[in-house]
Amino acid sequence: MKSMGLGTSNPVYRACIAVVPTLFLGGCAHQVSATTAPATAAAAPDANPLQTAYPERAPLDEYMMDRDEEIALAKSSAPPAIANDATVLVMTKTGYETAVEGKNGFVCLVERSWTAPFSDPGFWNPKGRAPLCMNPPAVRSALPVNIKRSELALAGLSKGAILARMKELIAQKAFPVPEIGSMSYMLSKNQWVSDADKHWHPHLMFYVPGDMDASVWGANLPGGSTVYGGGEELPGGGHLPWTIFFVPVPRWSDGTLFEEHQHTG
Repeated sequence: MKSMGLGTSNPVYRACIAVVPTLFLGGCAHQVSATTAPATAAAAPDANPLQTAYPERAPLDEYMMDRDEEIALAKSSAPPAIANDATVLVMTKTGYETAVEGKNGFVCLVERSWTAPFSDPGFWNPKGRAPLCMNPPAVRSALPVNIKRSELALAGLSKGAILARMKELIAQKAFPVPEIGSMSYMLSKNQWVSDADKHWHPHLMFYVPGDMDASVWGANLPGGSTVYGGGEELPGGGHLPWTIFFVPVPRWSDGTLFEEHQHTG
């Protein structure tokens, strides 16, 4: 989602940095409206040095983590009161597996760069690490999409092939629509959302069904917003089965202020 959810240094998304510099210092939302900064957005393909930095998937080992470190990073995505009782998934070379059995219905994991938008130039960035923790409705209805994307990427498919397969599955209605109340925490100060931005602002993500216009939430307003996001239009047409909205919050999962980490991190 950021999925990696993962944020991006694409200027279209970075445009909101200029709008609300105290809230977002990196990545913004997956789908910030291009109307936020049309001149910057138009220059994105040529201006972004990452456009050709990661043209294909790196060797698989570069995306893997030490198991204990991945568990700790995944749990850092949510407040301890949630993460301590959550199920934790870790990535293997064939997909995610359960490393810790939880009891509260939440699932914490670390997503990799290929859950970013298909247009993101950092799609194959092996350094990308996006810890998040989904609540039970999101586990049932949003997590399956990103699990499948990871399985396809790990299987060696090209970005184009992953896109084609995801479109097929979406057309077949293989994924459920997000349930009411689906959300996730992304509060880890150790996330790596892009080479340019590294640690994004701590935030909550809300998944809603269909392609909802960002204006319904008052998102991405030129004069400043507390909400960012929107639907993701897939290259060549079509949309993911959800719209994601991002709401920044002031503290990381360990209770420290965002601004303090920016000054020391």
